[in-house]
Amino acid sequence: MKKIGITGSLSSGKTTASKILSSGKGPLFSADRVVKELYSKNYFNKIIRKKFNIGSAKNIKKILKNKILKDKSYIKKLERLIHPLVRKEMSKFLKKNKKKKFIFLEIPLLIESKLMRNFDVIIFLKSKKSLRLKRFLLKGGNKELFQVLNNKQLKDEKKIKFCDHVVTNEKSITVLKKNLIKILKKYE
Repeated sequence: MKKIGITGSLSSGKTTASKILSSGKGPLFSADRVVKELYSKNYFNKIIRKKFNIGSAKNIKKILKNKILKDKSYIKKLERLIHPLVRKEMSKFLKKNKKKKFIFLEIPLLIESKLMRNFDVIIFLKSKKSLRLKRFLLKGGNKELFQVLNNKQLKDEKKIKFCDHVVTNEKSITVLKKNLIKILKKYE
């Protein structure tokens, strides 16, 4: 089993790259998808509401974003709650798929979480900050939140040192696909 980690900075194209890489090649674990699923569970929302003193069960994510913008320490509190749950799901995924030739794991904070030794290959998606901001805004984010989240991550130069491949994602999906497939062929 080859464990391929896909990471990169905020809005660099990790999800698109992960789907391209895993398509027809092996199962895909997405840390972001796990987090999204957590927010759909009542038990998790109860924990969040209690921990962050949120009264209403509606718009929890929006309320959290506003709290983070007012006080950056909320990010750490949220990560301490979410990261162990994501790792638990990742562990289940790895056990379930241990006989597969390739497995793909899209982990935005792979380097920041010091998970490098868990992977055979790490692919880093890189894009200019201005392009990443544009993508973030198109997905409904705002500039202030982008700055907060972007500043929370390590700089690209530091993260790249831990990666086997760097793919610049500033052109078309066709170019991205060509570059990713070329990398994957090295391991087939």
